[in-house]
Amino acid sequence: MTDNKRAILTGAARVIARQGVRGLRVADLAAEAGVSTGLVYYHFKDRPGILRHALAFIGDRADRYTATAQGPTAAHPPDRRTLLEQTLLLEFQDVPEVRENSTAWGELRAHSVFDPELREELAAAGAAWVAEVAGHLAALCPDAPAGAVTAAAERLTALLEGLSARWLSGLLPLEHARGLLREAIRVEIGRLGSLGERID
Repeated sequence: MTDNKRAILTGAARVIARQGVRGLRVADLAAEAGVSTGLVYYHFKDRPGILRHALAFIGDRADRYTATAQGPTAAHPPDRRTLLEQTLLLEFQDVPEVRENSTAWGELRAHSVFDPELREELAAAGAAWVAEVAGHLAALCPDAPAGAVTAAAERLTALLEGLSARWLSGLLPLEHARGLLREAIRVEIGRLGSLGERID
């Protein structure tokens, strides 16, 4: 990706987080990115193209900052439960990039309620996230039915999005949001474990 394209997408995430999808104007985006409006159109053709690429950029950025949970950062890699917790809890980092990313994701999701142009892309991104969490849960509870594992992953990711929105809007302290998610992870793992036991 060129520096200009990265600057435009970074600017798009920032503008969407601050002003929402309806507030995204190409002139504002160009000013935020420090480029001309012509260069924005050169790279992305039109507003729907900007939104589609911004959504992909936000997803890729989230993958990068949660990827620290995937690789061993110490002499011993984390156990499977810790890896699952890290994958989810890294969405609750009180740093500008994560706050901006989560806010922009929420704005794009809210926009799709009234405008279906991004629904397909949002659904694919959401499904990929659910699949990642389900993979961690399946590794922890290998005897649990696949449908139950997927449903648990859907509940955890939906809860995370709701808790994130409450934290970002100041309705929930950060540590309380993290605690609620940790407790939900414990409950889901316990439930899947008991389902696996019943199958045997």
